[in-house]
Amino acid sequence: MKRLAAAVCCLGLALTGCTLAKVNVNVASERTSLENQILGSYNSLSQETLLVASVRGVDPLGRIRTPPKKSGEQQDAVTAMQVISFHADDVDAFKRLGWVGEDNRGLLSALAMDKNNVPADLKDFATRYGRKEFDSVLGEVNAAREVVMRRAIETNASLTPADMPRVRAVFAKLAADTARPGDKLQTADGRWTVKK
Repeated sequence: MKRLAAAVCCLGLALTGCTLAKVNVNVASERTSLENQILGSYNSLSQETLLVASVRGVDPLGRIRTPPKKSGEQQDAVTAMQVISFHADDVDAFKRLGWVGEDNRGLLSALAMDKNNVPADLKDFATRYGRKEFDSVLGEVNAAREVVMRRAIETNASLTPADMPRVRAVFAKLAADTARPGDKLQTADGRWTVKK
């Protein structure tokens, strides 16, 4: 009986011409073509890094497989992505502590390494890190980011090494877009701000 009532109700609505309004939503991307090119290269490199980590050493029949060969530049870029991934938790903690910020060149900049007023969940972390280790991690991450930026240029036919300032600006914008509230960001004119 309930099904029949529902069917009659739907038929009545259909016959009376009652329809839902058709809504067309067009979302225009705010990214430039350069940003899309670089993001495509970065995503491709990320996918490549995941494949390196997931490739099995044996085939389904149990025979040892030789991994596919990579160019030196390609391998350097994959290694750089692994370094960035390896240090991601430390970098996030550095940002929460206010020790680093994302600069306008797509790199991390060291800020004051204040060990006062540290959130309770980061006290052990903050006391464990000395200046030498902090500088070492920042150096490794920034060097890896430089490799990734160069690889983005190498894998885009429309880019040359002369485009590095533009590539840096794109990486800085991507870092700012993905920053969390409270992260410190450097604007294009060199001022430091805090993301809201």
